[in-house]
Amino acid sequence: MSAEPAPPPLLAGLPAQTRLAFTARGAVSAARFAADVRQVAERIEATMPGCRHVLNICSDRYRFIVGFAAALLADRISLLPSSQTGETVRQMRDFAPDLFCIEDGGESTILIPPDLPALNLATLGLGTDTADGKEEAEPLLPAMPAEQIAAYVFTSGSTGMPIPHRKTWGRLVRNAAAAIEQLELASSPTTRTAIVATVPPQHMYGFESSVLLNLLGHCPIWSGRPFYPADIVAALAAVPRPRMLVTTPFHLRTLLDAGVEIPPVDRILSATAPLPATLAEQAEAALGAPVHEIYGCTETGQIATRRITQSPLWSLMRDIQLRADDDGVIASGGHIEGEIRLGDIIEQHPEGRFLLLGRHTDLINIAGKRTTLGYLNQQLLAIAGVEDGCFYMPDDSKTDQSAQITRLCAIVAAPGLSRSTLLAALRQRIDAIFLPRPLILVERLPRNSTGKLPRTALTAIVAEHAAQAHASAAMPGAAPAEP
Repeated sequence: MSAEPAPPPLLAGLPAQTRLAFTARGAVSAARFAADVRQVAERIEATMPGCRHVLNICSDRYRFIVGFAAALLADRISLLPSSQTGETVRQMRDFAPDLFCIEDGGESTILIPPDLPALNLATLGLGTDTADGKEEAEPLLPAMPAEQIAAYVFTSGSTGMPIPHRKTWGRLVRNAAAAIEQLELASSPTTRTAIVATVPPQHMYGFESSVLLNLLGHCPIWSGRPFYPADIVAALAAVPRPRMLVTTPFHLRTLLDAGVEIPPVDRILSATAPLPATLAEQAEAALGAPVHEIYGCTETGQIATRRITQSPLWSLMRDIQLRADDDGVIASGGHIEGEIRLGDIIEQHPEGRFLLLGRHTDLINIAGKRTTLGYLNQQLLAIAGVEDGCFYMPDDSKTDQSAQITRLCAIVAAPGLSRSTLLAALRQRIDAIFLPRPLILVERLPRNSTGKLPRTALTAIVAEHAAQAHASAAMPGAAPAEP
């Protein structure tokens, strides 16, 4: 295997006054960013001499990026777990006993233990430009070796324990370069695309599509993480054009349904869940911008894109290869570390294109008829009046021995629609054998910060519904419970 080419220094060739971030405190120049990174790196080396691994839980995206870059400069390794809970800290400390934390006092679900060394970036005055015109001509930071381990990203294994996946700096540089090329983001310093992201920087999608595009593509970022439609609108208005909204199908649907006036955007990027074609069409019509999707996983990072309004086929990024065997498809090449077996069912097409048919774990076979949870979810979400919803297959799903039917559930937020109305609409879209029993109506679904639905939360909703149905059925004179 040939050695990775040496990555260039961060910010190489950028004029000092190039704007790299926009915060509530004002715009941040490349010179200010370089000074902030050096300041934090020096603080890490001075105060955390025996700590090699860092858990960066900054909620402010600018501070997160400064902390990540400073960790690189100080030869520390960032840990990016798939969730942020108190249990996360324990698991990360088991993986790396020399762990320390970078935080900013913002909103976080992680309570930092008193015995965990921590550095609060909110106390360092980061991102405050003097704008006196005396900054260095080129705000260079040292070049990091390609083989330097920059991060470990974590996926949850079958046992629930996080599984680490190494990311070297050289491969992350290749990752960003492939995305910039695929998304056609390369431009002159005066027209770089500004990024507003609704996903956290700790998540692999948010890390690649905001942190890496900022560090390596020099796309200026909005430092916040807007969630509600009004916050997204305000964030877009706070950054110059051209601008890109990095979001999820859930956030995009919520934004469109809010009926608010949205500042012009030039590109929309979506990931973390399949994007229904109808939603992409609505977004392009409402915002006048193309909607692109990212495909990948934590292990591989982003490896393909598509614009579903033009084609359902995905296009692989530069140097990525797919190889099929009897057990599925393996991805390798480009920025992927090693060979990674994908969890999805893929139909390969010529010229590096492929069709995504769903996840292996989402396959459903009932009485000889097959479908996937992804397809059923798309049909459910396409029903007028459905704000959110998903199908759910219980882990202990029992089979009706007389009819050999597996019991699917559905959890739906659809104000104003009854169960009977929803079931009638579903009958027009899916085979009757896949109709959910029960269909559970809720006010909202328990989506996390990336728009995903944690299975544990769905399991709790189904269990609560079953308990209520059982209690109702036990009451004298009660009507039969919903099957």
